[in-house]
Order: sequence, then structure tokens, then C-alpha cells
Amino acid sequence: MTDPSAEVTDLLQHLIRNACVNDGTPASGGEARSADLLAGYFDGSGVDIGRYEPAPGRANLVVRIEGRRADAPTLVLLGHTDVVPASPDRWRHDPFGGELVDGEVWGRGAVDMLNLTASMAVATRRLATTPGFRPDGTLVYVAVADEEALGTWGADHLTRHEPDAVQGDYVVTESGGIPVATGDGAVGLPVMVGEKGSCWCTLRVTGTPGHASLPYATDNALVTAARVVDRLASFRPAARITETWRRFLAARDLPADLTEALLDPDRLDAALADLPVGTARQFHSCTHTTIAPTVVHGGTKTNVIPDRVDLQLDVRTLPGETFADVQALLDEALGDLAGRVEVLEAFDDPATESPVDTPLWHSLGRVTRAFYADSHLVPMMNVGATDARFFRRLGTTSYGFGLFSRRLTFDDFGRMFHGDDERVDVESLRLSTEMWQALAHDVLDA
Repeated sequence: MTDPSAEVTDLLQHLIRNACVNDGTPASGGEARSADLLAGYFDGSGVDIGRYEPAPGRANLVVRIEGRRADAPTLVLLGHTDVVPASPDRWRHDPFGGELVDGEVWGRGAVDMLNLTASMAVATRRLATTPGFRPDGTLVYVAVADEEALGTWGADHLTRHEPDAVQGDYVVTESGGIPVATGDGAVGLPVMVGEKGSCWCTLRVTGTPGHASLPYATDNALVTAARVVDRLASFRPAARITETWRRFLAARDLPADLTEALLDPDRLDAALADLPVGTARQFHSCTHTTIAPTVVHGGTKTNVIPDRVDLQLDVRTLPGETFADVQALLDEALGDLAGRVEVLEAFDDPATESPVDTPLWHSLGRVTRAFYADSHLVPMMNVGATDARFFRRLGTTSYGFGLFSRRLTFDDFGRMFHGDDERVDVESLRLSTEMWQALAHDVLDA
């Protein structure tokens, strides 16, 4: 079959230019634009196409290649079409231009995760139009809305209200497959076998209003809130070593003394200081519950002492942790200020994890060795949230994966996620596309 590079590059560029920016509000996203684009792309390929739009403009597309046997497995390739906002003045190229520069496609979503959404689509269409492709199992390609918020209009809606359209035995979504050096000299390919939980909290700090020309000895809620933010930002929860973290480090090519430190809760934080910042951030989040103050609302007028300030926190939890554990951490972090803070609301979405010894795991291992002959898979915890969590809660084995060239480093990948100058190289697009095709053949017994 011909090289898919030009085809997948073109589709990715169009997805980026659609600028389906999800700022968390119901009216944002506009994923219908990319659902239309993808439906047009699949037109004439002979696949079954379903469109689900639970709210105006928040469209999801489901494409099926039905297998010959009902008892054969179903593989779901799950991508999302929305992206987070970008600040154009901080980018070297237009974040929504989809420009091809020196073999790399630039734009918001190039890494998270329009590259995979595009490569999954191209692989599915190429399989559908390949003469003689009649798999025993069923291949499902899903392009969902709203992954960058809570999945309300996307995977959450589909798994709750349209389960027959998207259910499968195995799901692969974002993101892994960045080659890393391993201790035995081979290539390690991280697979996201689980992900941290999300606990988004709103804290309210109260004070006493008064005239701002008389600030002496006032109970200014904004001043107290500043102290609260400072304590949260400087708080250092204890490290926790999970089995997935142990297996990840065991496969990495790191100095023995560094590995020992990264496995010691008492030494881990100090060891992070010697690592590249992108890697250090990933390693820290894999081993800690994290608390990030992100949004503040308060005050009514310049000349009025604020009597109320609301702080929004993004808390990410490790497997097994509950909202009660989060509350205990907040109390510990705030100390004597804890009594000044009320938790108004919290969205608690616990961590999820899939087992490693599964047919999908072994299939990925077989397939990837055709691209990296000396490779093996490395289990890893995703520190963010993906749509895999909705499928794991249905009992579906769900991993985050892709396949990237050596041009994209682990450190670069971490820094570009929701960051500036996001981009992906064309070679990685080709690798992912061909890997999805090979995976479908392997899993579905085509």
C-alpha cells in the first residue's frame, strides 16, 4: 500500500484549521466542523457512519467496519476533535494555521491529540478500501467532542446513551509510544495503562466588606485568598510509589543511583531537580497527588474591601484515593487557614487502570516490533485525564498509545501538551497510521 504520509498530513492540517477550541463552556468546541470534515473524508469508502450531536455543535462521529463473526473481538480507535485554547502571541507559527515547516505540522492539537485522531481515520479508511479486507472482528473509529473538558458531550454521553455504537472489547486512545531508552539497550514504548483521577474543587474564602480607603485591620478576603494560594502552591504531598511506576522505571535506561532515588519516597523529590523540566514534571505527577490553583474570582469594586473570593483548584489523584483523602490533604496544606475555607463544590472522577497481561497488550507488542525491531512496551500512568476512563468503567481494556519517531523526545512531548509551539513530525504521522492498520489486522484476525 502507498505511503500514507501526505494523506494523514493533509487531514491533520484541516483538523487544526477547524479550531475546535473547547474552553469548558457548553457553547464552545464547535466539533461539528470536524465531524463534517471526517464524514466527508469517509464518504464513498463503504463504512457505516453514525453521527451523534447531544448539544448544538457538539457532534461525535462513529465509523464501523463490521466483522464477519459476532464472537470475534471489537477494536475501538478513539480520538477527540476538540483542543484547548492557545495564545497566538506566544507561538512562532499560527496555532490554527496547520503549517508544515521542516517536516513538522504546527498547531494546537498537533500532539493533543489531532495527530492520532487523523492517523486513526486514515488507517480506518485505507483498511475499508483495501480489496479483501474482511476481518473476523469489528473495527470502530470514534471521533468525539468535549474530551478537553469533562467529556459531557462526547465519550461520557456516548457510553451512557449510545453504548451499542461504541462498545468494544479493546479501546486505544491517547497517548504513548514515544521511544525512550531502556536499561537493556532496546527501545521502550510507553503505554498508558491507567490515568490519574480528577478532583476539581472550588474553595470559597470569606471576609468582611468595607471601604477600601480604610484598609487597616480589615478582614480582606482577597488577602486571605492570596495566603491560601501560596500555601497550596508550596505544599509538598508525600510521594507514593505504585507498581506501575516501579515497572516503568525498571524499563528505563537511568543511572542506578537515580533509579534508586526515584523509588524512594523520601529522596524522590530531590532527585527530580536534576532532570529536564518536562521529564521532571511527568515523573512528579506520576508519583504525587497534585494540587494546582488555576482560577480566581473575587471582589466587586475597586474601592470595596472584598468579602468573598472563589478559588478553583485542579487536583489529580493517584489510584485508590478518594475525595476524603483530598480534603485531608487540603486541610494539611492550609493548616490554620483551613477554617477560613469552604469547599463549595467538587467534581470527583477517580483514577482508573487496565491490566497489562491482556490480548491487546500482547498484540501491541507484536505489531510495534515490525517498526522498532528492538522494542518492548513499558506500562505508564497518564497524569492527565482521557476518555479511556469511561470505557474502563465499563470493563473494557483501554490503553493510551500511538507510535512516534525518535525525533519527538519524551521531554518535548510533555512540554508541548497544552503548551506553546505544539507540533508533530510527518514521520510520526506515518508510523502511527501504519501501526493502526497493523494492529487492526492483528487484533481482528483479518
